[in-house]
Amino acid sequence: MKRHYVLHISLVVFMAMVVGLGFWAVPQAFADRGACKDDVAKFCKDVQPGQGRIMQCMKEHENELSPGCKANLAEMQKKRHEAREDCKDDVIRFCSNIKPGGGKIIHCLKEHETELTPQCKAKLQAHRHKKAE
Repeated sequence: MKRHYVLHISLVVFMAMVVGLGFWAVPQAFADRGACKDDVAKFCKDVQPGQGRIMQCMKEHENELSPGCKANLAEMQKKRHEAREDCKDDVIRFCSNIKPGGGKIIHCLKEHETELTPQCKAKLQAHRHKKAE
């Protein structure tokens, strides 16, 4: 029983890392347009995009960001939380053996798209649509 509990806790921690680093990482569009464009250029111009580096830079300058960018970040965090909730069971079910990074979790979810819960499938499709914009 104790082993099962430890495994469950490990999966929850793994999920938090996966979701935070992979699927809902800051898209390049975040740095290229929108309310944070000027803030990214000002504070994070030398940061290489990918693996959440721009988001980390923005968090480091959180108190210096413009009000519009702060609102944008808050909305992104809300959406990330919703996506995390909508897909957590699917990530555990299908992708728990996948090491996060480089889009591996999103790739895993795409491979299992026909088997995903309706709410996760909708988030995956919304992510794909937003990325195409």
